[in-house]
Amino acid sequence: MVVTITSLGLQGVAGYPVAAECALSGGLPAFDVVGLPDAAVKEARERVRAAVRSCGARFPVSRITVNLAPAALRKEGTLYDLPILLGILAAQGDVPPPPETAAFLGELSLTGALRPVTGTLPMAMAAARAGVRELYVPEENAAEATLAGDLTVYPVPDLGQLLAHLRGERPIAPAPAWEPEEEGLTGPDFAEVMGQELVKRALEVAAAGGHNILLIGSPGAGKSMMARRLPSILPDMTRREALEATEVWSVAGMTDRRHPLLTRRPFRSPHHTVSAVALAGGGSFPRPGEISLAHNGVLFLDELPEFSREALEVLRQPLEDGEVTITRAAGSVCLPSRFMMVCAMNPCRCGWRGHPSGRCTCTDAAVEKYASRISGPLLDRMDLYVEVPSVEFEAMRRREKPESSQAVKARVDKARARQAERFRGTAVSCNARMTPAMVGEHCRLDEAGERLLQGAFQRMGLTARSHDRILRVARTIADLEGAQAIAVSHLAEAVQYRNADIVRK
Repeated sequence: MVVTITSLGLQGVAGYPVAAECALSGGLPAFDVVGLPDAAVKEARERVRAAVRSCGARFPVSRITVNLAPAALRKEGTLYDLPILLGILAAQGDVPPPPETAAFLGELSLTGALRPVTGTLPMAMAAARAGVRELYVPEENAAEATLAGDLTVYPVPDLGQLLAHLRGERPIAPAPAWEPEEEGLTGPDFAEVMGQELVKRALEVAAAGGHNILLIGSPGAGKSMMARRLPSILPDMTRREALEATEVWSVAGMTDRRHPLLTRRPFRSPHHTVSAVALAGGGSFPRPGEISLAHNGVLFLDELPEFSREALEVLRQPLEDGEVTITRAAGSVCLPSRFMMVCAMNPCRCGWRGHPSGRCTCTDAAVEKYASRISGPLLDRMDLYVEVPSVEFEAMRRREKPESSQAVKARVDKARARQAERFRGTAVSCNARMTPAMVGEHCRLDEAGERLLQGAFQRMGLTARSHDRILRVARTIADLEGAQAIAVSHLAEAVQYRNADIVRK
């Protein structure tokens, strides 16, 4: 007899349905799993055998063949333990075969308890798209699975309760849909930053339009401190953005049972020793890297020139496309990586170039060598270059409290609301993501603006990419002021943020 149990699988961060076909036949006892299983899937044989005996059921003494279809896609992980076990028990008549609209996933312990698995949310969403109506998952994964919607999710603590449910003896209550709790603003606040008003303004512009920004200044000027406060002024994620980001974190095994949905934009800050694979993602079987974990959030690279050239260069294509394609012998996957990049660096190797103390010992050639670690194409993908000066003593002793993140966020939210209305019905969510056609439509200049931009283009040696990025930043500055058209003052501020000479001065 052949019994088919519906399950799910993962390819990158996308789920897909899997059919676990279990057949019992005569011959010498054997237990074979086919359909491109990895080592963890093959080891399911021993976990299933022990779990069946632990729950008091009879393990068949016959030839067992399990096929995981589609057989052309590699199956990974321990989530197939439960569907394999149910297929075996249904094939020998111990439980009724589940309907095709029910899907199962979960790792079994030797005692029959179910352990959580990773990637529950993308698999649950794939199940909903495939017509599955009942999803059985480990108890710890139930809250995350309910986020997919259009599913009745059953939290399964152990095999004994699941078998009693399938036999109609003791039904398992469905898990309630998880809803986020109201959270106040917590974490680092811009009210703690004394001085640096111009830098705060640049960060506000970057947050309002989703622009990439590079901070350059001596040690102790506050680059890292202000960058880490950027999430406090970013707009809240939409439901779609939250689900997209949570899918990536779920595959990486980083979701929390109590808070399965990311409600705040991710902030990732990898160390400068990170490898190119850890940054972009990959491995023998591709997994999300730091840039995918920062999807719909912020990727902060502190001490930018200290990162390896190989690691930095892998950022170029994702910064433009919002996704990274990883190809390995096992296959090719496309991972989402639409993030806002924030970088910080010292002006020279010793860090004191231009500091009032005059303690810098670097020669001009040494400064040029240090700055040359960052390639021109990568610099060209930054929207704002901001010099962070040393904080003056008077600013540190000022008694009035600086503006809070909440006040800045209110302005950012209004600017993003204008952008959401402007781009309604498109895949674009902020000014930084405008296509060239959108730039031409929404960033028109008057005659004075055209003359200013032409002069800047010729004087600064701008590229076509730089030209469009200046217009996008100018559009954001106009949105912050509530202006319908880009004025000369908006464009002039955007141009001053484009002064790349501060990188190598």
